[in-house]
Amino acid sequence: MQIGVIFPQTEIGADPRAIRDYVQAVEEAGYSHLSVFDHVLGADPANRPGWQKYTSKHMFHEPFVLFGYIAALTKLELVTAVLILPQRQTALVAKQATEVDIPTGGKLRLGVGVGWNPVEYEALGMDFHTRGRAIEEQIEVLRLLWSQEVVTYRSKFHTITEAGLNPLPIRRSIPIWMGGTSDVVLRRIARLGDGWFPQGKPDDQMRETLERLRSYASEIGRDPSSIGIEARVGAGEGDLDFLVRSTEAWRQLGATHISINTMGAGFKSLAEHIQAIRRYKEAVGGSR
Repeated sequence: MQIGVIFPQTEIGADPRAIRDYVQAVEEAGYSHLSVFDHVLGADPANRPGWQKYTSKHMFHEPFVLFGYIAALTKLELVTAVLILPQRQTALVAKQATEVDIPTGGKLRLGVGVGWNPVEYEALGMDFHTRGRAIEEQIEVLRLLWSQEVVTYRSKFHTITEAGLNPLPIRRSIPIWMGGTSDVVLRRIARLGDGWFPQGKPDDQMRETLERLRSYASEIGRDPSSIGIEARVGAGEGDLDFLVRSTEAWRQLGATHISINTMGAGFKSLAEHIQAIRRYKEAVGGSR
């Protein structure tokens, strides 16, 4: 099982030296990958009663720009977990992802999802209500643009006429993983995804969900083991022993990857985040 970290987007701040120090500490601790959350805009909750999710007070660095900086600092695999794909232009995402894939030596994993925030969709000029249908077409277009020098494609959400990316990704392909928990998403992953980011605990309910995903893959003639599973544990969920037990439980469920999230754990400094990821990695070991 590959062991990674969740970049502490909302708590690390905007000092590029702090980002450098954190990323280098992650690599020195022996982690294999670094995952980044994505939000372009945060909503002001002042006139939105009951708003409980991210707001304009939460800092988020843009993943592709951040990865351009990080790629010069580390050999870690870089992961979006997840990029809200339907609120972005597909061809531009294909280009940006390629420009990260190349300096990392092909070590970009593009996690995508449909998101939950209509405020962002509105501001970016995209349709929140068609995002589920759009993402399936987007995945097809991304793979065409990454694999072919010239593409012609016409459908509901895209028109490309004899055009292509230059340069192309190193392997003419970038892994596409998906987030989400609904049955529709599980079926989409079974058909189109290279992996899944589950949200939840490694309990009986999660075992049943994983079994459903694997059964959907089998139904269409796909080897279920070809779909990666990246779990997540939170430093604020319990002590180190609890995190180790949770990690082992995920391993028993067949997770191929896991990441430690130190956001929301009450840490007051970068040093505390780094100390937490060092303790966790020492405790669980795992592949680099």
